[in-house]
Amino acid sequence: MSGCLSELRKFVAPEFVFGQGASELTARYALNFEARRVLLVSDPGIMEAGWTAKVADNLRGAGVESVLFDAVSANPRDTEVMAGADVYRGRRCEAIVAVGGGSAMDCAKGIGVVTTNKAHILSLEGVDKVPVPGPPLICLPTTAGSAAEVSQFAIITDTTRKVKIAIVSKTMIPDTALLDPELTASMPPYLTACTGLDALTHAIEAYVSNASFAITDHFALASMRRVAANLLQAIAKPQDLTARSEMLLASLEAGLAFSNAILGAVHAMAHSLGGLFNLPHGECNALLLPHVVGYNFSACPKRFRDVGEALGLSLTGLPDEEARAVLVAGIEEIRRAAGVTRTLSDIGVRRSDLAQLAANAACDPCLLTNPRKASAKDLERIYEEAL
Repeated sequence: MSGCLSELRKFVAPEFVFGQGASELTARYALNFEARRVLLVSDPGIMEAGWTAKVADNLRGAGVESVLFDAVSANPRDTEVMAGADVYRGRRCEAIVAVGGGSAMDCAKGIGVVTTNKAHILSLEGVDKVPVPGPPLICLPTTAGSAAEVSQFAIITDTTRKVKIAIVSKTMIPDTALLDPELTASMPPYLTACTGLDALTHAIEAYVSNASFAITDHFALASMRRVAANLLQAIAKPQDLTARSEMLLASLEAGLAFSNAILGAVHAMAHSLGGLFNLPHGECNALLLPHVVGYNFSACPKRFRDVGEALGLSLTGLPDEEARAVLVAGIEEIRRAAGVTRTLSDIGVRRSDLAQLAANAACDPCLLTNPRKASAKDLERIYEEAL
């Protein structure tokens, strides 16, 4: 982790515009890509909030036609990606605009690479398995957590196996991200909590990843501090655009960190859990994070002490085991204060499910950069702890 500064390291990110009014630049960027007809990927909830229509109006005003594709589930499915690709090809679209949370953006990424690679989305599973980038992709996030608008990840549900697959490739990084905090103000409190805890999980896992380095560390620590200072305010006062801006920036910082340092066991386990039970990704991360931190602490105690300090916890002078307990309790308290209080048992997980969950998680590429080796049996024990 955080190897010698003289080592060659690559940091990749799309062009992004951050700030109130960024969404009004959608048409300008579409025209920059010489697109006259775009596939507008969104979902019913975002359409109801009015953001999809606002973006469509912006495009129309500049002479850019939008073809709506809104058949996107909370956990985007392989069948939805393939259906979207059919619409893209059938309507002769030239670019993609995604308006929504991680689900809409991941679906849009999948549609793009299916189109250019003439492949089924499931055949692209894994790391660096996408040879050809998709068409131009502009992302407008309406949540503050997934950071799909800047990352090289797309998470898609394999409906046959009932597991979420990870597609990780620099070809998956969007071309432009337009981050407008106003678009996040329509999130209800629980979604604000879950997506904010998703951002926190991204930042922590990126910081302790065995692929972290100085630049990802900078963004990860900044994100943790920002979440700790602003998440509860964003939940309590949804229209507070200062808190919304801070949380969107925290999500962006965490995304820049994890897209380059990758993640760890929390995400491997959350992908398995969300795939089997069709649960919200952010909530899965929130339920698992304290338990995985407890498991991983011994692998890099100095790094986890840094995490504690970034979250405002006092760990100075404590022996490692006490510092571990304080950090785990501190993360639990953030989760509870945000209103995320359920356990795995509460969401329907049974002891008989744990072996399958662990087996699926053990195959997830996010596990490769976890700071401590974890076998399927280790993962099963962590799931059991979270029941």
